[in-house]
Amino acid sequence: MGQKVLGWFKQDVVLSVALVLAVLSCFAVPPDAQYIGYINYNTIILLFCLMMLVAGLRELNFFNAAGAVLLERVRTQRGIVLTLVALCFVSSMFITNDVSLITFVPLGILILEMAGSAGKLCFAVTLMTIAANLGSMMTPIGNPQNIYLYSLSGYSLPGFLWLMLPYGLLSALLLAVLCVLGCSATPVRVRQQRPPVDGRRAAFYLVLFVLCLVSVAGPLPKPALLVIVSAAVAVVNRGLFKKVDYGLLLTFVCFFVFVGNMNRLEDFNALILNIIGGREQAVAIGISQIISNVPAAVLLSGYTDDVRALIIGTNIGGLGTLIASMASLISYKQITTRLPQHRGRYLWTFTLWNVVFLAALCLLAWAL
Repeated sequence: MGQKVLGWFKQDVVLSVALVLAVLSCFAVPPDAQYIGYINYNTIILLFCLMMLVAGLRELNFFNAAGAVLLERVRTQRGIVLTLVALCFVSSMFITNDVSLITFVPLGILILEMAGSAGKLCFAVTLMTIAANLGSMMTPIGNPQNIYLYSLSGYSLPGFLWLMLPYGLLSALLLAVLCVLGCSATPVRVRQQRPPVDGRRAAFYLVLFVLCLVSVAGPLPKPALLVIVSAAVAVVNRGLFKKVDYGLLLTFVCFFVFVGNMNRLEDFNALILNIIGGREQAVAIGISQIISNVPAAVLLSGYTDDVRALIIGTNIGGLGTLIASMASLISYKQITTRLPQHRGRYLWTFTLWNVVFLAALCLLAWAL
C-alpha cells in the first residue's frame, strides 16, 4: 500500500505538493463556510469543457489529419521543421500547449526520421516545445494559467490579445529565423498517410468548442456552458468524461484552498506582500522556474492585484528550466522514451534555446 501511495505522489509531483500544502493550511485555518469562496469555479468549468472537447477531436485524429495535410505540401528539411513549429505555435493558442505537444511531437519525430533528418530531432523538438509554450500565451485559453488569470483580470478578449501581441510577434519572428538558419533547404520526400476523420462528429465538437470561445468572450455564462457541453457529450460520447485531466482540476482546487487560507493569516500575508510588492513580474518568472508557471500564477494571484504582471510573468516564465512549464516534460518524455540515447543532447539543446528566448522576452518586457 505504501509503495502505491509513493508511486502516486511521484506520478504527479505538482498535484502532490498542492495537496500537501492545502491539507497543512487547513490546520492553520480550520474549514468553514468561507472555503466555498476560495475556488474560481469559472476556471474549473472552462478547463473541464475544453479538455473534454479537445480529447474528442484527438480521438477522431482531427489534429493529426490537419498536420498531415500541411506536411504533404512540404519538400525540404527546412520546410518540415518550420511547418511542425508553426503547427505547435498556432494550435496551442486554442487546444493548449500540452495537447499541442502530445499531438505533434510524436508526429514530428516520425516525419523527421522518415525524411532522413534524425540529426535535427533535438533541435526541432526543442523549437516545437518553445513554440507551444509561447503560442499558448497569446490567448486566454492557450494554457491553464491564462484561463485562470483572464477570469481575474477584467480584460476584454481584445484587450488580452493586444497585451500579449508584442510577445507573440517577437516569439514567432525568433522561431522563424532559427528554423531558417538551423535547417537546410535539402529536398526530402516523405509519404505520410492521412488518418481518416469522422467529419460530422468533428463538426459537432468544433461547434461546442466555439461555444467555449463565446463563453470566454463573455456572452455565455460558464454554468450554462457546463450544462450544454456535458449534456451534449453525454449523448454523443460518454467516454470523454474519463479523458479529462482531473488531476489538473484537483491541483487548481488545492492551490485555491492553500492561497485562500494563507490570505487569512495576517502576518504571513503581510510578509509575502512585502516580498513581491512592485516586483510581481520578476517574481512570477523566478518562481515559475522552480514550481512551474501554473501553480505560480495561482499562488501569486492571492497576494497582488497586478494581474497584468502575472499574465506576462508566468507566460514568459514558462521558458527556462525543464519544469518551468509542465508541458515541456511531454516533449522530454517523448525523446527519452523513443530515443534514450539523445537524452543528454536534448537537455543541453532545450536549456540553451530556452535561456535565449527567456532573455529576449525579458528584455522586451523591460522595454515595454
